Amino acid sequence: MTESEGKREKMLKEKNGGSLLVFTGGAAVLAIAANLAIAALRHRREKNAKKKDLAGSKVRVNLSAPEILKLAEQIIANSKKVHNSVATVPLDKVTYANVIAPLAELQAQQFPLVQSCVFPKMVSTREDVRKASAEAERRIDDHFDACSKREDVYLVIKAFAVRGERVNAEAKRFVQTLVRDFERNGLNLTASKREELQRIKAQIDELSIKYIQNLNDETKFFLFDESELAGLPSEFLKDLDKSENGKFKISLRSHHVAAVLQFCKVGTTRQMVSGAYGNRCGETNISILESLVQQRHKYARLLGFSCYAEYAIDVRMAKTPKKVFEFLKDISASLTDLATKELNILKDLKKKEEGEFPFGIEDLLYYVKRVEEQSYDLDFGEIKQYFPITVVLSGIFKIVQDLFGLKFEEISGADVWHCDVRVFTVLDLGSSELLGYCYLDLFSREGKYGHSCVLALQNSALTISGANQIPVALLISQCQKEADGSSGLLRFSEVVSLFHEFGHMVQQICNRASYTRISGLCVDPDFVEIPSQLLENWCYESYSLKLISGFHQDITKPLKDDICNSIKRWRTSFSALKLKQDILCCLFDQIIHSADNIDVQELFKHLHPMEMLGLPIPEGTNPASYFPSAVIGYEAACYSRIWSEVFAADIFTSKFCNDVSNQHAGMQFRNKVLATAGMKDPNDVLSDFLGREPSIQAYIENKVKYVL
Repeated sequence: MTESEGKREKMLKEKNGGSLLVFTGGAAVLAIAANLAIAALRHRREKNAKKKDLAGSKVRVNLSAPEILKLAEQIIANSKKVHNSVATVPLDKVTYANVIAPLAELQAQQFPLVQSCVFPKMVSTREDVRKASAEAERRIDDHFDACSKREDVYLVIKAFAVRGERVNAEAKRFVQTLVRDFERNGLNLTASKREELQRIKAQIDELSIKYIQNLNDETKFFLFDESELAGLPSEFLKDLDKSENGKFKISLRSHHVAAVLQFCKVGTTRQMVSGAYGNRCGETNISILESLVQQRHKYARLLGFSCYAEYAIDVRMAKTPKKVFEFLKDISASLTDLATKELNILKDLKKKEEGEFPFGIEDLLYYVKRVEEQSYDLDFGEIKQYFPITVVLSGIFKIVQDLFGLKFEEISGADVWHCDVRVFTVLDLGSSELLGYCYLDLFSREGKYGHSCVLALQNSALTISGANQIPVALLISQCQKEADGSSGLLRFSEVVSLFHEFGHMVQQICNRASYTRISGLCVDPDFVEIPSQLLENWCYESYSLKLISGFHQDITKPLKDDICNSIKRWRTSFSALKLKQDILCCLFDQIIHSADNIDVQELFKHLHPMEMLGLPIPEGTNPASYFPSAVIGYEAACYSRIWSEVFAADIFTSKFCNDVSNQHAGMQFRNKVLATAGMKDPNDVLSDFLGREPSIQAYIENKVKYVL
């Protein structure tokens, strides 16, 4: 039998259920007809089974480039139709049924379709599909931007809100959100002021892009010989470009700078690289940032706020800049004594190793690492051998099941965009009720989005028919495969990242809000990171570390107790000093967005020694010139990550610290927090769960628990 014949026979066996019957003449014809009929019936059954497996999901995968663009146009056309219809309702005839319900239904129906157009740009293996997806996103965004400026629609919704028709608390919150969204775009202003608002916004966008572009265009580098880079890993040096005379090129890209500051034994090299990094784009970006902040203040004041920080924080849990300042200062003051002890340890070690050279901020990462090497018996390269992806994933499923009563069942043969992608039905463990679906796209590949994240593909919603629309989530990660294509091993940092993203995924799946606009991950930005930060805690507990670990050559052997304990202690190593640095940046961000005419150079010179226990800012540097978080994405909101960490720590310490497998607390968190997020004010949600107002105390106590 030839190779091609063998393959054909194998294909026939597989197609016909594994039995190949040989007939001749009329019997052969009948047999072929029967087999074709059976195959068609089986295909139909499998196809129907697949549809049943994904019942309730409107998400479309594997659309071609033309199909994506066609769907985008359909979405836009349908959206225009609904908005036009709502806009024609007479202001004295507005009701929930003719104004709010159609918009809520439109959002519920179009959200998964929009995501079907948009998510392929992040994961598709085809370049034409990624390009079509990006173009579809641009068209849809332009349309939604136009919708957000429709005065006719705003006036109808506002008329309903003012009329005060009796609706439940969640519907009232949804209506308030719709009104707020319009008014934050200036729809309650005169036409001339709206035009001015748009001019300012265009200037803000232009300045922001220029600031980031300047950083991206930075090409400066240093040349060092090997002795000047002593301590850097050989693998890192091997990947560096070299000059003609054989010296290594160190650029001012963050990964090069971080490696030098963490590993290089030569203090003058650290000082040189740190100083140059802190002076990138110098006066140019500082001038841009000052102009940018001025324009933001103008924008906020046109909308009725006293400053940009007030505008930015108004829609967040913190509510006011005053609350943020109090929050940051309370944490900073509480950690001063511990941070002082940590700094003294580092200064003593530098004195032993380098003599009387003064300790500078450029020494922080290197000597923290040196102390950790001496104090903890942790070899993270060795620890990696205990985290095969399959073992970690199995452990996460077990932890999430035990805590939140969620059961994951893999769907075989589901429609996916790459063979690595896995699809799971998520069921309630007790009742087997379908709660949602999740896609896991865990492995890196060419053309794929380069970071880890969770995308909401379909949000929870109550449709106009009274049916509950179930959530669908996509978790994207960048795990590496082995050379033979098998699942690889995870660094500990990647394990923590995977837990973090599972926190988002669980939040998306468990939410039961009735309106797409305020459900799933579309919640308060100060709140949205709390569940993911909470789940990270399980990466540091012996019970869960043993569940997610197993030596790659014998997975029955998890991490030993002493390693688990060291990991837990290591977590808080020098955390006070590190947090002081973060608070410094948060205070800077908050101050410049709260007051006029701030000299950003002088501000950092003032704040740096005050927060960093007397350590001066290096001469000639200013973080304001390379502070992208305050420019795009987190302007006036850099505090938010610390905020979510603090309240996640409060939840963990209060409810799970003494029993990390406490399902009673886990189910309470699922039902009182995850399910209701978006329906209520997040401060009320957390207070209801905790039985009191959230506190920073647990966060502080965790930081000081394992002092060297």
